[in-house]
Amino acid sequence: MAAAPIILFHSVYGLTPDVHAAAGRLRAAGHEVHTPDLFDGRTPATVEEGRDLKDAIGRDALLKAAVTASAPFAAQGPVYAGFSLGGSIAQNLALADEKARGLLLLHGTSDIADDASVDELPVQLHVADPDPFESHDWLNAWYLRMRRAGADVEVHHYPGAGHLYTHAQLDDYDEEAAERTWHTALAFLESL
Repeated sequence: MAAAPIILFHSVYGLTPDVHAAAGRLRAAGHEVHTPDLFDGRTPATVEEGRDLKDAIGRDALLKAAVTASAPFAAQGPVYAGFSLGGSIAQNLALADEKARGLLLLHGTSDIADDASVDELPVQLHVADPDPFESHDWLNAWYLRMRRAGADVEVHHYPGAGHLYTHAQLDDYDEEAAERTWHTALAFLESL
């Protein structure tokens, strides 16, 4: 079976050099990677500006744009991936796509519908510990709901790292945690 294309969604900072660097790392490992720009070229300077932009666009419009960007790869059974907000979007798409081959979440999760159901979807989450946006209680409940939906879930915690610790251009950056994340994530992607 051919390698699954990876659709990698950005955080509230938009399609930044950090996202391009991550995509480049995945491509160097032999993966086909697509990086939709859900913010139409806008790259907010702060998380607050990013949240304001996300709210101005609206969740439904963001999901619609993500579905549209993913549609050309649907028949190939893509791997959905994303950073923070992008992870939330990737999760929503993966849980709704019966052909999804995997879900790679970096720094973010999303609510799970009560009737969500997947057939042993491989899921890997990488998250700071503690994370200001992903509390321990939330992550425990998320894990249980994902398992109940039928996902095969791995969670990797990185003590002391900042929320977007894989993004070298941000204060959250933690080189050691980022390298461990990419090493583990690449092995996960190879297993798909």
